[in-house]
Amino acid sequence: MTGISLKRLYALLRKEWIQVRRDPMTLRLIIALPVMQLFLFGYAINTNPHNLPTGLLVSEPTKYERTIVTSLQNTGYYDIKLYSSEADAERALITGEALFVINIPPNFDRSVDRGEQPSILIDADATDPSAIGNATAALGAISNVLTRDLPANQQSQPTPAPFQFVVHARYNPEQLTVLNVVPGLICVVLTMSTLLMTTLSITRERERGTMENLIAMPVQPIEIMLAKVVPFIGIGYLQTITILLVSAVVFHLPIRGSIPLLLLALGLFIAGNLALGLTFSTVSSNQMQAQQLAQFSLLPSLILSGFIFPFRGMPIWAQWLGELLPTTHAIRIVRSLLLKGNGAAAIAPELWPIAAFTLVVMGVAVWFYRETLD
Repeated sequence: MTGISLKRLYALLRKEWIQVRRDPMTLRLIIALPVMQLFLFGYAINTNPHNLPTGLLVSEPTKYERTIVTSLQNTGYYDIKLYSSEADAERALITGEALFVINIPPNFDRSVDRGEQPSILIDADATDPSAIGNATAALGAISNVLTRDLPANQQSQPTPAPFQFVVHARYNPEQLTVLNVVPGLICVVLTMSTLLMTTLSITRERERGTMENLIAMPVQPIEIMLAKVVPFIGIGYLQTITILLVSAVVFHLPIRGSIPLLLLALGLFIAGNLALGLTFSTVSSNQMQAQQLAQFSLLPSLILSGFIFPFRGMPIWAQWLGELLPTTHAIRIVRSLLLKGNGAAAIAPELWPIAAFTLVVMGVAVWFYRETLD
């Protein structure tokens, strides 16, 4: 038999198309994945974040101070909130509630009128240098904003800027990108590896024909789920310790917080990703569907978590979606513990969303677990 028969080729193409139509879930995912990529890259990504939360400490609002605050707000980079004490402002900076704290010294107006060039101190959370870079660069254009309000004797002669901003980059003084990327990379690696570990677990059993053995065993669905998840938690911990050691030795990553607390928080994060992979494996009819579902969830975890692009730069709807992802909270926890040296109280608001996510996806996996092969 030589040559290509168009009749045979048509029959084979028709057979393949029928097979594709029998798996509509896979076809939908193939179409939905690029559409989601277009929306995420087109709307959610913004490397120039505006309206960054900013704390303000001021002894008394005066003319000059009101002018400076208004100028800061007009840049579009600063969303200013007044704090009554340095302790409250410091707490906001530690917990991430504020990315900047502006401290205007007492008697600021008098110092300006005397030509003393007082300094305004700005504490900046530099754990993500890309998030604060453009905002700090905009400060140079504000230094001369008071020139028109100066006394007449100072306006008549050329003088330096009436005041200056002094930016103190906290937690990452040199604003090294590696100190921002490596803590986030720990969470991203764990997300990818732990999710893929369990994504194929149930579908592999089904396709290999060993699912009958699990069904015949006198066990509960939750017991099967736990048996699939628990062994991989140890593997996730091994990955975490390896990444921490390499990061500390090679990249000089500072470890200022508690390692046991970090491992405890990451253990919950690992369990959440394993449960999500198990859910994908349970609801999928074959391994291809399970892999596509995993890819469908990995892309938002990379883009909407603040790992690659500043979280504050995304639109509000994208930030809401990002808050639902455990990777977002895990990255905040790792950066908080390693770079800021925070304790359990500071990371507690990030722990309960991960715990809630784990319980929900595990419940979904148990609900959709098939007691029979039908």
